[in-house]
Amino acid sequence: MRGSIMADSEWTRAQAARSIERLLPRLRAELADARAADPAGWECFEARLAREWPRLFALLLQLYGGHYDFFYHLEQILLAAGRAWEQRSPALRALDERRAADPFWYQSQRMLGAVLYVDRFAGTLAGLRERLPYLEQLGITYLHLMPLFLSPEGNNDGGYAVSSYRTVNPAIGTMDELAALADTLRERGISLVLDFVFNHTSNEHEWALKARAGDPEYQEFYHIFPDRTIPDQYDRTLREIFPSVRRGSFTWDEGMGRWIWTTFNSFQWDLNYANPAVFRAMAEEMFFLANIGVEVLRLDAVAFIWKRLGTNSENQPEAHSIIQAFNALARIACPALLFKSEAIVHPDEVVRYISLDEAQLSYNPLLMALCWEALATREVRLLARALATRWRIAEGCAWVNYLRSHDDIGWTFDDDDARAVGIDPWGHRRFLNAFYTGDHPASFARGVPFQANPTTGDARVSGTLASLAGLEQALQEHNPILIDLAVRRILLLHSVMLSAGGIPLLYIGDELATLNDYGFTHDPARAGDSRWIHRVAFDWTRPERWSDMASPAGYIYNELLRLIALRKEQEAFGGSALEVFDTGNPHLLGYVRHNNGQRLTCVANFSERPQTLTANRLRLHGLGYRFCDLNTGARLSADEALALAPYQFVWLETV
Repeated sequence: MRGSIMADSEWTRAQAARSIERLLPRLRAELADARAADPAGWECFEARLAREWPRLFALLLQLYGGHYDFFYHLEQILLAAGRAWEQRSPALRALDERRAADPFWYQSQRMLGAVLYVDRFAGTLAGLRERLPYLEQLGITYLHLMPLFLSPEGNNDGGYAVSSYRTVNPAIGTMDELAALADTLRERGISLVLDFVFNHTSNEHEWALKARAGDPEYQEFYHIFPDRTIPDQYDRTLREIFPSVRRGSFTWDEGMGRWIWTTFNSFQWDLNYANPAVFRAMAEEMFFLANIGVEVLRLDAVAFIWKRLGTNSENQPEAHSIIQAFNALARIACPALLFKSEAIVHPDEVVRYISLDEAQLSYNPLLMALCWEALATREVRLLARALATRWRIAEGCAWVNYLRSHDDIGWTFDDDDARAVGIDPWGHRRFLNAFYTGDHPASFARGVPFQANPTTGDARVSGTLASLAGLEQALQEHNPILIDLAVRRILLLHSVMLSAGGIPLLYIGDELATLNDYGFTHDPARAGDSRWIHRVAFDWTRPERWSDMASPAGYIYNELLRLIALRKEQEAFGGSALEVFDTGNPHLLGYVRHNNGQRLTCVANFSERPQTLTANRLRLHGLGYRFCDLNTGARLSADEALALAPYQFVWLETV
């Protein structure tokens, strides 16, 4: 039956109505005390259930309707949603109501995100609470804490090998401390963001341990094979994600004497979402995280969660159905919860995960990659084309724009976009890898390769923002001219991130121009993963550097504080509408932002040489003759060309 009945058919709607009519009395009886304690809350819950149930039923029917025990799983999923509502605190139910009244709160220009590792930033959760004033001074309203759950000792892929979704790594704190931190953040207007690592678990997770011990129920939680016959068939069409770690996508487990699907590292076992018990178990983990106060879940590795023989097992239709089903469950039980998609795949596939019914937010890997591409080439042809043609997403959704993250930089632009502007995509990616690893004569960057594939020649790049932008090289050479250019590049990149539309996301440390940390090579647990070069421990020993305007770190920090405050004052930077225009100059990126009656014209020079925008283009796209540059306060006239210094940017408002 699975997949044979259209989700919008009369039959499916009738079945959905019958099923909820049969299941609702059981749910009401199960939650009798909670209903009596909060009748108004229960009324809201039932209203959400009535709204979302037809969609949820249709999705689960498509995924699992062929299973003989489909209705048993359906009942258990509904009961789990009801219990999640029952366990939701009054404060979180109040948050649900506030978000319902202002559903697009994340579209505000006052939003500013930060991402950090708790241990690298503050040691522990208690230490993070003490450091919140630093984040508040930056203006942070959205705080993403990198994976902090229990994980294997040694190499654990930076915490992305989760051994328990309900236990915090004891080295940094407890679940009670995390819940208390979530309460504090919410009181201060900061939304807590955590990773939902739902493609895989670690091989030390309780489910994996039971599978290894021979429990057939939990062996069905993973993709386990007795020999290489089927893995070899899959491997013919799968791409290798971590080729320097292991060739192929399967790992032999001595304990079971079987092969296990491991897309990433050998200690990360892929979950089998063809099994409805896996979906139900992960839904319960999602509810648990929502009820400790998480407001946004970053959906890790969304592209890989469904496997299909003969394909690359990425971006399969069922992956979307699974996320949409999780979305429907969240809308029922914990509607303040949002999803953020992490799909570092082809741009066409990235946008397919973004909708109000799937992931309301999404990382914007294309903007990140092409900003770096434009810095390397000193031209904006590819960046401007991508912004002009690939920026639009579903109404009400938002990009999360970033320049660096915990991860590597991969060159995920569309090959046809490159060809359209006269660029050979294969050769260009090789050039960019060489440029950002310092293996090109024109390079200013000090990055290192990540996961170079000896078969395909593909690679990605690791490095801090400041080191990739040339500050490390400039400081080593004690060259004030190069230092100035590097600082200008760093501020230019941040200006685009802050003004392009969506939620800007700072990787903490970038605001202080943190350089690469090569000491990771001395740690056996990290030496094989070059991404640790930019996962630098925050230095609290010299707070004076934040106010030292004579140093690159102090200057960048204070300029970013100013730009962030300026962004928050501009209605035009709310929402996501962005109009790219042809500047007539390959080095200048031009775009218009408008929202709530304000219009701003933004121009950015991606070259280390002065550039001009003709007066006619300034008048045409600025819609006027007199402008104020909000960045500098300077008054400008369209009677003459707009002159931009090396790496200068302007935010122009007509006066």
